[in-house]
Amino acid sequence: MSLTPFHIAVQVRDINEAREFYGQKMGFAEGRSASDWIDFDMFGHQFVVHLNRELGPQGSVRSIANAVDGHGVPVPHCGVVLAFDDWERFAERAREFVDEFVIEPYVRFAGEVGEQGTMFFCDPSGNALEFKGFKDIASQLFAK
Repeated sequence: MSLTPFHIAVQVRDINEAREFYGQKMGFAEGRSASDWIDFDMFGHQFVVHLNRELGPQGSVRSIANAVDGHGVPVPHCGVVLAFDDWERFAERAREFVDEFVIEPYVRFAGEVGEQGTMFFCDPSGNALEFKGFKDIASQLFAK
């Protein structure tokens, strides 16, 4: 079966702040939008932000940390799996717009099954994002 684009929607505290972060800083093209939501093209996937006024102007969604490979991985999180070269390029760009990484870009499980580049950071509303890179996605993504 061939992969098809996913659709995911997250809550944000401020639509204009989200537009600046995902559109201008991350460079994701904007699709349809209204006063309280925006579609973004996240590497070919439909990533949607929805305004949650209850968060307030300084509010933040919360996550817990789950231990993986000696790091506290935020849960919940979402993101995209990339070819390793694309992940490396994106990691370099991310260093320009991410103020603080939850987990700095690094290679997890080096030399083991499932070796992958990974990084975690949060958007201004606290949504945790992970971007992974594999040298051979087809054989490594679900390898045991």
